[in-house]
Amino acid sequence: MLEDAKLLEDDIDGSTGQKTWGASITVDGVSYATSLFWQPLQNASDPFQEVEEASAGVLEGADLFCIKGGKAPQFGICVSQEGYKSGQNVAAVALSTALSNIGSFIAVFKTDEGWWYTCIRNDIILSDGDMLFLSEEEAKEQFMSMLAVPDWGKKIAPKEWGLEDTEELDLVEIMARGAKSRLQKIRALRGTKLFLVVAVSAVVGIWLISNLVDKLFLTPTVRPVVVPIKPKALPKAAAPVPVEPKPWEKMPDPKTVMKNCYDGIVELNRILPPGWVIGQISCTNNTVATSWNRNIGRVSWARKALEESGAKLSGYSFSGNGNSLTATKALPAPEQRNSPPQFNITDLQNEINDTFQSIGVGINLAMDTQTSPAGLVYRRLKFTLSSEYSPLTWMEMLTKYSGLEIKLINYDPHNKLWQYEGAIYVF
Repeated sequence: MLEDAKLLEDDIDGSTGQKTWGASITVDGVSYATSLFWQPLQNASDPFQEVEEASAGVLEGADLFCIKGGKAPQFGICVSQEGYKSGQNVAAVALSTALSNIGSFIAVFKTDEGWWYTCIRNDIILSDGDMLFLSEEEAKEQFMSMLAVPDWGKKIAPKEWGLEDTEELDLVEIMARGAKSRLQKIRALRGTKLFLVVAVSAVVGIWLISNLVDKLFLTPTVRPVVVPIKPKALPKAAAPVPVEPKPWEKMPDPKTVMKNCYDGIVELNRILPPGWVIGQISCTNNTVATSWNRNIGRVSWARKALEESGAKLSGYSFSGNGNSLTATKALPAPEQRNSPPQFNITDLQNEINDTFQSIGVGINLAMDTQTSPAGLVYRRLKFTLSSEYSPLTWMEMLTKYSGLEIKLINYDPHNKLWQYEGAIYVF
């Protein structure tokens, strides 16, 4: 079962033992289900197999579902024991269709039951983007954590929060013009499948009756003849469907990436062709590259400097006018490791900000998502950091966070400034 679909400890109030979220809201006398777990839908014409697989492997005990159509089809699942009912309207579908002209938006609506938080990005309801918080503080904290993500088409929040660039909308008016989608039982037979079951049952029944009448009244008695029958070959078992690995199960070891990048950048920075000026040096987990611009030097001087440097370059090339030179160097492949996330988005953001505030260094954080080939959406916290200190200094502090992936390290030789870009996976 996926970790992000479990009932997390954060969903239980430690002092009361009660859930911190609700299952439904009432809008203009109509009950709407909230707090569903949402997943992309690959086959919109026959969704039942995907839904049943998710109920078995993603959200344990899920027995109700609904479908959201549109440009990005999805299905939401939930557990009836948590307070959901078959036939109940689904709030996130009504909201997303009513605001279908806005591809990305975040919203919190104050209701009688609590604070309903929704987050839709590029017409996709995020897996935790449909949540009814019973605590205003938790709803506001979740909303604020997503404000760092750019390019929202609309930001909706209660007026009393007094947040800049947000607006309060009438939930009754919005839900009235949204599409109606209702919860259904996951394992009930439906549509074509039900018709096929009925049809096959009828044919089998008619055949049995006909065969029985024929044997009892029309077929003469004959001595049975025993004929040896060749045993049928057993059908081959279907090959198991491979399970898609989570992105953090095979991640490049960040310590190795940072050490390799440091060594590669230092090696290129030592190449000093006479009359040429080196530019920014960039490094990923397998390549480091840079360029030089000619000042008063010559092509032959630069070529000689590269050859005498001893650096094992993947290649280098001069521009057509001979005024610039680029070079790349392959780095050793980093080891792969399993590094599962340990924080939710809010806790990780607070942890990092507090740590960097304590040392007086600024860091930029932003929410990000990654969609796997199978269509699963994983959340992560992106970060960028500029510092005069090398990767060897930052290595221990950054790699203490499980789920860390180093995306890029840049070095500016003129300002002696390092820049780090990466992401940390969260629940």
